[in-house]
Amino acid sequence: MEHHIDLSKIGEQTKQGLTEMLSQSNFKAGDIFVLGMSTSEVQGKHIGKHPSLDVAHTIVNTIHHTLKPLGIHLAVQGCEHLNRALVVERSVAEANNLEIVTVFPQVHAGGSGQIAAFEAFEDPVEVEHIVAAGGMDIGDTSIGMHVKFVQIPVRTSITEIGDAHVTYLKSRPKLIGGARAKYEWDPFDTKHPVNQYYMH
Repeated sequence: MEHHIDLSKIGEQTKQGLTEMLSQSNFKAGDIFVLGMSTSEVQGKHIGKHPSLDVAHTIVNTIHHTLKPLGIHLAVQGCEHLNRALVVERSVAEANNLEIVTVFPQVHAGGSGQIAAFEAFEDPVEVEHIVAAGGMDIGDTSIGMHVKFVQIPVRTSITEIGDAHVTYLKSRPKLIGGARAKYEWDPFDTKHPVNQYYMH
């Protein structure tokens, strides 16, 4: 039952894991951060079988309050029954040209995390797809479909939140071009006549 869950410890683990992840990543204002989570797994139960709104509020509010001052937008992924649709602020959907869909989460279709997001956000809407810069997956819910290529795992000291396994993903632009390509910028010789032409 929920009464034995240490919400304060869950909040601390969430904050520490997120803080360590952000320190190793290059998130910037305007980026989208996706959260996938199973409150059942946090409690040591099978995913989808023992939801907890208290756990959901603790995790969602902790992450939201950490990201918001940085200008990073939180998207909360729903369960498979909503095809992993996501809750975002309407302003985020509009700014990123995301298609808004009509559905509202409930505990067993969308999940506790989405309900917590609806209650935490100013003007929440559901969208089907995003391309996030990275995110957290609490309870092996699979967020990779919503993180842009190329995805890179981030290691932190927090590998579990409650009893749920937690993973972190960031991303970087693809390296392209093969053997002849270079991957660090250095200015061309500005004395070269071709570059003199482009400087005018």
